[in-house]
Amino acid sequence: MTQIIVLPHGELCPAGAVIEAEPGISICDALLENDIEIEHACEKSCACTTCHVVVREGFDSLEASDEIEDDLLDKAWGLTPLSRLSCQSIVGDTPLTIEIPKYTINQVKEGHSKK
Repeated sequence: MTQIIVLPHGELCPAGAVIEAEPGISICDALLENDIEIEHACEKSCACTTCHVVVREGFDSLEASDEIEDDLLDKAWGLTPLSRLSCQSIVGDTPLTIEIPKYTINQVKEGHSKK
């Protein structure tokens, strides 16, 4: 199992978290499996930017992004050189530290309310 440190996010993970992920799954799936409800409006098909994360540590251990992901990332809020779409970033053996940006651009989100 690979350790992923999730830095605090005001809504999704206020205290931050340390989770374990099976190598070979996406960061997005690892977050969702650990009850960190990151948005994924396109159902993880690399067609939006709602699952954007910043990989603060371990970035170089991830497979390089492809042209489609890079084009989408250009539209993400808070883009940095360490930005990735979590649905396209596959966990390996190297521990990761990620930050979920404060905002996301979701042009299809409707009628969602907090419980």
